[in-house]
Amino acid sequence: MAATATYTVLTITAYVVAHLPPFGPGPVEPVGLVLVVVGGLGALAVCSSKVRARHRARRVRAAADTTRQTVLRPLPPVWAGLEQAAVHTAADETARIGGDFYDIQPSPHGTRLVLGDVQGKGLDAVACAAALVGSFREAAAHERDLVDVAVRMDQRPRRHQEYVHALGGDENERFATAVLVQFPPVTATDRHATTVELVDCGHLTPLAVTPDRIRPLAGESALPLGMFELTGARPVGRSLSPAADETLLLYSDGVAEARDDNGEFHPLREDLAAALREDPGLAEPRRLVAHVRSAAARHAGGRLADDTTVLAVRRASTR
Repeated sequence: MAATATYTVLTITAYVVAHLPPFGPGPVEPVGLVLVVVGGLGALAVCSSKVRARHRARRVRAAADTTRQTVLRPLPPVWAGLEQAAVHTAADETARIGGDFYDIQPSPHGTRLVLGDVQGKGLDAVACAAALVGSFREAAAHERDLVDVAVRMDQRPRRHQEYVHALGGDENERFATAVLVQFPPVTATDRHATTVELVDCGHLTPLAVTPDRIRPLAGESALPLGMFELTGARPVGRSLSPAADETLLLYSDGVAEARDDNGEFHPLREDLAAALREDPGLAEPRRLVAHVRSAAARHAGGRLADDTTVLAVRRASTR
């Protein structure tokens, strides 16, 4: 802005000086001077508009980043006995967040984690995701049973819908697929406890990844969150015993449903197995999530059409 103002003043001054002796015959032509002044003022107006637009864009980006960090709060690389890494890419680059959510919550009963995907897109899905992740943080910190955490979360979409309707909004019935995992607390007498519990609410099957093996952690799948009342049945938890070197990989359908130009889905397990054969160190959580995300993007031609979230965790080393 200052540079444009300086340029405008110098342009007007140069025009006047060029028409006065000894540089010009003089006098200054009024019409020409008016045109130079109007042109300079127009440049200032355009520059001012661009500066205001840039400031508005920065404020919008700051607001989007704040919303993102509220729903998808930053997590320490090692926390509550787990080594973890996560990446999230929103389909809406402006909003920087979508209907995917994840979190890790320590509790007296172990370390709980969740990864979920709210049905639908847009700000309504973001609002529902925020409600669900808030419900998880509270329930996971206090409920003794991981299944009860899922039941508490199942109630949240209906309460959120009632709230939106009370405000006069038009919120349709919404649900979310999710997978919840619980690592037991590490005690002084058992510092190598590896048994974990998994509750699957209609979500994609997590994978256990080692440098030389990938295996699905399939179990009994319940209805998505927000739909338990259709059958009245509670979800069922499954006990798993991952090996000490296994990394649990959770992901959203932005990974599994990434399509290439021929409409073929991303072959996650095949791609990951080939990558691990070339580089066994890829099983480390930070590198694993980066590879899965970038491989899905490459398969889709560089543009992921859906929200994409990848979370990898493993028991932190006690050595």
